Amino acid sequence: MMRSGLVAKSYPIYKKVAHEKLSLFRSTQPHASKHIIRAFSSVLTPHEDDPNRSTPVRRSIQSNFNPTSEHGQLRDVVRSFTKEHIEPQANEFNKREEFNKPLFQSLNTDLRLTKLTLENEYCGVEMDATAVAIVHEEMSYSDPAFCLSYLAHEVLFCNNLGRNGNDVQKRKWFVEKDGYIGGMCMSEPNAGTDVLGMITNARQSQDGNGWILNGQKMWITNGTTDGKTTGDVYLVYAKTGEGRLDISQFIVEKEMKGFNLGQQIKDKLGMRASPTAELVFENVFVPNENLVGQVNAGSICMMRNLEIERIALAAMAVGIARRCIDEMISHSSQRKAFGQEIRQFGQIQKMVAESYAEYMSGKTYLYTVANSLDLNSAGNGLDADGVKLYCAQMSKNVADRAIQVMGGYGYVGEYNVERLWRDAKLLEIGGGTNESHHKNMVRDLCRGGLLE
Repeated sequence: MMRSGLVAKSYPIYKKVAHEKLSLFRSTQPHASKHIIRAFSSVLTPHEDDPNRSTPVRRSIQSNFNPTSEHGQLRDVVRSFTKEHIEPQANEFNKREEFNKPLFQSLNTDLRLTKLTLENEYCGVEMDATAVAIVHEEMSYSDPAFCLSYLAHEVLFCNNLGRNGNDVQKRKWFVEKDGYIGGMCMSEPNAGTDVLGMITNARQSQDGNGWILNGQKMWITNGTTDGKTTGDVYLVYAKTGEGRLDISQFIVEKEMKGFNLGQQIKDKLGMRASPTAELVFENVFVPNENLVGQVNAGSICMMRNLEIERIALAAMAVGIARRCIDEMISHSSQRKAFGQEIRQFGQIQKMVAESYAEYMSGKTYLYTVANSLDLNSAGNGLDADGVKLYCAQMSKNVADRAIQVMGGYGYVGEYNVERLWRDAKLLEIGGGTNESHHKNMVRDLCRGGLLE
């Protein structure tokens, strides 16, 4: 049966008749059901070829992605900023493997996005995990590398300190100081997934006024922002006891004696506009006031923040997938072969349709988890692992299909998808490898079983 929208578009007489009947019906039946009127109205709107068409099912799904008007406004603002400022610079800075520091600073001065989840009393916007997902999805649509540096600052430093730090620490870093770029140090040259196997350690100083920190941290996002020195400030995890869980978290600041930039990690597969480096700690004195939380309780801080980190990374994957699908649709609608647009071929339709279905599955999972996450507590690890696992694999698969649909054009940097394909791979490694998510999820499932 042919749809009414297509009929109305193809045959104007049906559109005219529909208008006349609808006007007559409204005048004679003022209390008629809105559902009946909608049935008449349906032939007035060419839904079939309208890419922005909205159906009840789609509206219901979309409402999960912007559960409040504030979330919708945030998405609009970030999308507009991304289109105007982030998109134009993405390819250039990725090719040069350079961090766009002035643009990053504007996230704070123009949008206040660098204090997204902090309380108002600490100059924050006081938004939730859903807001975090929205920002990361929208930024990653254009430049996942730039977004990764934002994640390191906003989620790994600001949100972490905001949830685990004391009032003095939060007032210093969120009220008194501004314009800095932060990060977090967890992984080491020989301790990645086995993070509790770290060897970086901190021992109480002889005078009892602080801690002496020694060790190396590897793969640190925002490890340098100028290519010459360390970044401004980091939350550093270190062993402070003999037990496997005896880990503490410290604020380590630039210019602390013994704190130095190690090797800069260049020639990465992807995320090239996000600086990555090794950081070295040689007898660094860290004052007691820079201890975050309690001694030997750093693993609690770690686990609590890993959940929102993984949601943010999953959101990045969703943004990558959405861009790749848009690129596929655009290219397949313009490119012709054998006398017709390639979107008419079943092989292309299969790749685009499967990509969309997987993308929507991942996005729905993402916002379901984000909408239920309490930033002040842990306990959603199963689905934080699950959503990152699914979305990371999904985005890489979608990016791979995008290259295939675009052929030679997809293989070169000018057309974006090859960069997105390279960027997507990190999401299967950073913030927890796929294999670590498998392990964590099975452990949690065996403890609690499946929900009904």
